[in-house]
Amino acid sequence: MDRTTPAPGVRTDVPDRGRRSREHPRLDLGRDAPTTADRTPWAALLTLAGATFVVVTGEMLPTAVLPHLAADLDVPVARAGLLVSVWAATVVLASFPLVRMTARFDRRRVIAVALAVFAGGNLVTALAGSFALAAGSRVVAAGATGLLWATVNAHSAALVPEHRIARAASVVLGGGTLGTVLAVPAGNAVAALWGWRPVFVGLTVLALLASAAVLTVLAPAPRSAVGGGPTPAGRRPLRPLVVLAGLGGLVLAAHFAAFTFVTALIADRGTAVPASALLLLFGLLGAAGVVLVGRVGDRYPHGTGIAVAALVAASLAALALLGLHPALDVVLFAVWGASTGAVGPAVQTAMMRTAGAEHRDTAGTLLPVAFNLGIALGAAVGSAVVEGLSLGQLPPLATALAVLATVGLAAAGRRDRRGRIMGPARVRPAPRSEEPCPA
Repeated sequence: MDRTTPAPGVRTDVPDRGRRSREHPRLDLGRDAPTTADRTPWAALLTLAGATFVVVTGEMLPTAVLPHLAADLDVPVARAGLLVSVWAATVVLASFPLVRMTARFDRRRVIAVALAVFAGGNLVTALAGSFALAAGSRVVAAGATGLLWATVNAHSAALVPEHRIARAASVVLGGGTLGTVLAVPAGNAVAALWGWRPVFVGLTVLALLASAAVLTVLAPAPRSAVGGGPTPAGRRPLRPLVVLAGLGGLVLAAHFAAFTFVTALIADRGTAVPASALLLLFGLLGAAGVVLVGRVGDRYPHGTGIAVAALVAASLAALALLGLHPALDVVLFAVWGASTGAVGPAVQTAMMRTAGAEHRDTAGTLLPVAFNLGIALGAAVGSAVVEGLSLGQLPPLATALAVLATVGLAAAGRRDRRGRIMGPARVRPAPRSEEPCPA
């Protein structure tokens, strides 16, 4: 690739700035700054991070306003809680059909329209006079979220060279992590002051702003152009992608089997550290885990996933020691939070590198489907264990699932022919070309 080629995802519809600017390109967060191919397109990635922040906030908001919403719509809290499970089920069922329906459209417009539909769904939720209408609007917003996640996952990988995929994933998923940390306390505080409906109106405004930002900052990106075509060696098989997605979902199933009942575990073990403090630490360190993958994931694309899964397994096993000493409890939740936060970008990096350009859309769709399945199944398994056996049986079961996922990821890493598991990822210089890279 020629040094004059701009970074993917940054708009280039500006006059030639002259030979000097081409020879000495400057880093600019603006949408039309020429950059070298190896530099990170921060404007595009941060815009996508804003989109993931919005949709994750929307996913978490019912948890924050559940008592207010249930009272206003005159339904039991348990029934109102179905808004959360309906969301996950819709993402699982709707993602692949919606991706197939939109496969021929520009990714930028797909993301923008998905955000606009998401905004419309949340506005209907805010105005709903019945639980049925609120549930229906949540289904619409969840379908748009599944499409958005699938498209954003693929597009963020297409914006950067292969050896920068982990960095791109960590930036984009960092927005979602921030939504996880801020949505519940912020939404709960607003609902306590003004009611639950203004919360969803505010989310509608944020989604529309994010949609406008996507259209403004991102360059047009047709599916056929982004990322190029099959590799010279031929099409890559889909089976490794399915395996990686399933193993990533298994890690999250192990986590949520225990985390669904984390407050009960804390109360049962009688730790001296307040539950709110431990959960806040968990969320903050989750964000740190995302950043850490961005730092090391490109150098150790498969080893990072294996290490993250192993740390999740160790944290779940250490739950048996919860309550023995306050310092131990703090360390446990710090490691558990950081490793769990790192699961998403670590698995996404491994999948996108395995997928190559031709299977990015499939990989991007498999991620939210497998992860939401893992979350739902993990919570269900945890509930069955608590109901049929005891709360104390959760940590051993969750640990076993995480260990199984770790072993599977290690085996999958050994089969990868493009790099070493714990060795540095090989960086190949981009070929020189007079043709511009597709946006």
